[in-house]
Formats: sequence, structure tokens, C-alpha cells
Amino acid sequence: MSTAATRPGDRAVGVVGAGRMGVGIAQIFAAGGFRVHLIDPVAAALAAAPERLAGITARRGQPAAVADRVSFHAALPDAIAGCVLVIEAAPEKVELKQSIFRELDARCGPDVILATNTSVIPVSRVAAEVGRPGRALGMHFWNPPYAVRLVEVVQAERTDPAVIAPAMALLAEVGQKPVHVRKDVPGFIGNRLQHALKREAIALVENGVCDAETVDFVVRNSFGARLGLMGPLEQSDMLGLGLTLAIHSVLLSDLDCSRAPQRLLVDKVAAGETGAAVGRGFRSWTPEQRAELENRLDAALLAAARGPDETKGEEPVGVDTKAAG
Repeated sequence: MSTAATRPGDRAVGVVGAGRMGVGIAQIFAAGGFRVHLIDPVAAALAAAPERLAGITARRGQPAAVADRVSFHAALPDAIAGCVLVIEAAPEKVELKQSIFRELDARCGPDVILATNTSVIPVSRVAAEVGRPGRALGMHFWNPPYAVRLVEVVQAERTDPAVIAPAMALLAEVGQKPVHVRKDVPGFIGNRLQHALKREAIALVENGVCDAETVDFVVRNSFGARLGLMGPLEQSDMLGLGLTLAIHSVLLSDLDCSRAPQRLLVDKVAAGETGAAVGRGFRSWTPEQRAELENRLDAALLAAARGPDETKGEEPVGVDTKAAG
């Protein structure tokens, strides 16, 4: 399956879902020179998309003409059949994603790669009812996608291995950092790691070891400060596996191993304490605090992200050449 026979401007990508993730993904491909069809049947989401797109383009310091490559649709346009790639970026509801995939499978040509942006749902569930499951895979972008370059490319059990390499090539072409997830497990790689940490963080607060502010302070000012430079297994190698084994022998049996959401989290959601948007979650928030953190995070991520021209030519990470053809 070839995706690079023509110039980006001669090729089109479809994105279904015009929320924050969908618009961010559309902007990435538009900035890379592709024509983009952005589709959402929800009128409010579609109406807000052009302004959101323009804002992202401005924050990335790119010409306004980038946004002109994106067209907006309330339903799948006929042109969707000729896209090289269509990405579903709808809310995390299995039935909704399945219905979108059924329609895409019926409307798109046989060579169109179909990807789901789900962050935790196994790709095999999303694509369970498509007639051509070999072209379906996961493309998990991180939030905000225009500033966090990593994309997890997930190979489901019925994904044709020959689709993996061209899918990763498309992502690398527009400056993303694709990694090959070889097994379709819930949460893939990043979210499994992230939520293992969150589970222990919640347990520390729930068990009275410290408060939420202290958890966040410790993470930011200790091992979190080096995570951008050195991953956990790199750190173990540098530390020495003998010491890692010794620490695990003492510590692992005492870590939280809850198999269901912890009571503290369940009770907070039941009480309406759902996070910064409502002013209270694990800690209290003012609107100003929320806005300041969002702006600071966005600026830091954009500053850390390298532009597409600088990342072109990087080798995708974790590709199993046997599994990927």
C-alpha cells in the first residue's frame, strides 16, 4: 500500500470529530501540506472548529493559509472515498466509534487506511464490525496533538501488517513521532504507564500518606523532572538492574494493586467534584489558576516540540519488521 507516490497537496486526509483532538489532528496534516476534510454532525462543534483551527495555527507561528487546506462537513463528503487516511476522533464511546467505522468502511476505497484515535479502547472492538479489518488500526495522538508529537500506532489482531509501515510514514511525514504498538491491549503503552502512576498517587492520598498537592510537587521536582530525558527502563539500566531488583523486592508488595477505581475517585465524581472545570477535584481551583496552568503547559509543550521539517527522516520507534511486513 503506497501513500507517498504524490506530493502532500495532492493527497487528502479525513478526520471525523471536530473537538479539540480532531481539530488538532486536522491542523497537523494541513500544516504538512495535506488537504483535510474535517467532519462532525454536531453543529456546535463544527461551528467552533474554524476559530479553534485558526488559534492553533497562530500559536504554532504558521501562516494563516494553513487553515485554508481544511474543509468542514456535517456529514461524510464524497471525497472521503479518495483519502489516503481517515482518522476517527469521536468521544470515547464504543458504539459511536463502531458506527463511524462501519460507515467509513462502506464509503472509503479499499486502499484507505482507517484509524481510530481512541486512547484506551482496544482497536479490535472499534473495528469489530468492518468488512475489511485489515486496513484498520489505532492512531493514538496525545493532547494537545499539535504540541505532543508522539503517536501510538496500534496493530490489532486483524490489522494487515503491511499497513503499519505506510501509516507510520504518513505520520513521520507531517512531523509526528510514531511508535509501533505490537499488541492491541487496553490503554496501549502510554496510558497504561500513566494510570499505573495515577493509581498509586490516589492511593497515597486516600491512605493519608500525603495530600494531593504534595504528590504533584514530588513528581514535578524529582523523577518527573528527568522523564523527558530518560525513560524508566533507561533509568533502571543507568542505576543498575541489581539495585532495581532490590528495590522491587521490598516495594512492589506494598504498592496499590486495585483492580477497580478507588473509592476516593468514585466518591469525588459522585459528589460533583470532577476537576478544575468545576473548581474542585483532588484540589481546589480558581478559573485563573486553571487558565494560567493551561497557558503555561501549552507554551512549554510548543517550545519543546520541534517543527515538522526538523523531524522528517527520523526512524519510527518500535517497529517489528516481521509484524509490520
